[in-house]
Parts: sequence; C-alpha cells; structure tokens
Amino acid sequence: MSTSSWMTNLWYVAAWDSEVDSAPLARTICGVTMMFYRTLDRRVIAMRDACPHRLLPLSMGIREADSIRCRYHGLKLGPDGIAQEMPLKTEKLNRSICVETYAIAEKHRFVWVWIGDKEKADPASIPDLWPCSTPGWTFDGGHDRVGCDYRLLIDNLMDLTHETHVHSGSIGQPELMEAPIDTTSDGEAVTVTRWMPGIDAPPFWRGALKQDGPVDRWQVCHFVAPSSVIIDVGVAPVGNGATVDAHESVTCGGVRGFVIDSMTPETETSCHYFWGMARDFDADDAGFTARFKRQQGGVFAEDIEILEAQQKSIAANPDMKLRAYAIDSGGVRARRVIDRAIAANLAEEPLA
Repeated sequence: MSTSSWMTNLWYVAAWDSEVDSAPLARTICGVTMMFYRTLDRRVIAMRDACPHRLLPLSMGIREADSIRCRYHGLKLGPDGIAQEMPLKTEKLNRSICVETYAIAEKHRFVWVWIGDKEKADPASIPDLWPCSTPGWTFDGGHDRVGCDYRLLIDNLMDLTHETHVHSGSIGQPELMEAPIDTTSDGEAVTVTRWMPGIDAPPFWRGALKQDGPVDRWQVCHFVAPSSVIIDVGVAPVGNGATVDAHESVTCGGVRGFVIDSMTPETETSCHYFWGMARDFDADDAGFTARFKRQQGGVFAEDIEILEAQQKSIAANPDMKLRAYAIDSGGVRARRVIDRAIAANLAEEPLA
C-alpha cells in the first residue's frame, strides 16, 4: 500500500480564481499531474494532464470549444474526459478511451480540487476562509512554488517567533521572543495565541494604523486541515480596550487582518504556496492593496529562502532529525493532526 505525507479525501487549493482561464494550466497536485481550464460558460475543468494515447501532457493541447485536442496525434477529449474524436477520422470512435477528471469547487477566490474518492467530494467541507469573501473585507495575494515539504511551511506559520530574525525589517520585533504563547487543539484544528500588550508597533503595522505610540498587538494562528493556516493579526492603540478575545477593529480603534495561507503538496519535497491578506481597514483603497501585496510577497520571499535551504539541509543530513522546543508546539500539534488523518486514510476508517 502506497503512503504519502498528505491527507486524502479533502479539498486542496489548486489555483487562484484568476489563474485559471481558457488556456490550459498545468499543475502537479499531491503527486498527480493535472490540467485546469475554463469552459465557455466559465466552469473550471480539472483532468489528468496526460493524453491516454501516448501520454503527452494535455496542457500542451489545442482548445476547441469546451474540448481539448492532443497536440501529438489529435485525439480529442470532451470536458468530461471522454474521447470525442479518434486520431484517424476513419477510425470508429471508442468512448471507453478517457482520462481521469476531478471534482472542482470555487470559493473564497480559490479553485479547490478534491484529492481522493470523487464520490465523497462535498463543497460544504471546504475550509472556512470567511474573511476572504465577507462584505466589508478585501482580499488579494499571490502564489509561489516552494522547494520544500509543505509541512515545513505549516511549521513556519504556526511558530511566528521566526519573524524576529527572518523579518526584522518589516513585521519582526524582539517582543515576539518574549511574549508567552498559548497552544490549544480542537479536533482537526490547532490554535496558537500570542498577546503582546504595550509595545512599539513594527513598521508595517505603524503604517497601517497611521499613528505612533504604544500598541497592543496580537497574533492568533489557526491550522485548518488539510493544509491551511489562517492568522488573525493586528494592533490597537494602548488604552482602547483591545483584548486577546475582543480585538475587532470597529470596537478597539485598531487595524486587523487575516493572513491567509494554503500549502498544497506538489511532491514530497515541494509545494504550492497560496498566500494573501484579508483586511477590514482601508478596504476600498486599491492602491494600498497592491502595495501591501507587493510588501507581503517580499516578506514571504524571505521565508521561502529559509525553507528551501532547510529542505536541502534535511536531505544533506539524513542522520539528523528535526527537534521540537516550546515554540514549536503549534507545528507539532498540526503534524499530529496530519499523521492521524493519514493513518485513518490508510486504515479506511473515518478520522475521529
């Protein structure tokens, strides 16, 4: 029985909604080569990116209405993956020739693909990234292919003490190393909470707040299976009544956002990193959104440099293992959720 480092029978982000258009998009998801495109009525189609004839990638093919024709010998497949025309026009159509297709859903600005038993795909089980699609909030971001195990990115996002050193020029500050953290688990969800009262705001948050002075700062990291981390972040002026449990911008006069991260495995040592920020302040300022996306991309580029170097070091030091300290509690618990789910998949039993 084959095993992998990712869960199955769950939804994974395959692309941003804007990435998938009429031209085929090739992307490897959880070890499977896939092709995505939109039909004339803008539905997203996902199918195996290999012609069932000679295995040329179908993403190299020619779009004809809602169908795709292989560029090698001309086999034509419909959006259901079933053959519509044979390479030789004189050859009788064989509709048993087909390619696998996958369940797809669009929600929260993302295209989601179901990995596992297609009959079990339920859009209601898509992770609840509510800030990405709630009126009054704005959301945008980007995508990077990262040469590391997707779980290293989860570790990174569930332990934000790294910001002090990796992101010292933007969002990092020494207080991150000093503030206590509280880690809790609830079924498949893991939460790491850090509350930092009465500190100076780092450069980004000072600019977002549009004022100087001491602030109360919070970071609440939520791991959501199979591979998303949603981080509730923000600052409020000291004395405005913000607490770790009540820090909505409208009540504390602060600025609040949600860092949205979904890590989709590509292979065992590479992944797709879909990142962004949803916020409820300056939501109508398109220029700020574009500038912040550029800044956020720069911050995550610093993470990618670290994580790809870490992956190479893991491969170069097979006699050594990752160690976990107190700051790693969130990542450790998230990995336990993943491990339990994989074991349940292998045993073909529901995850308790």
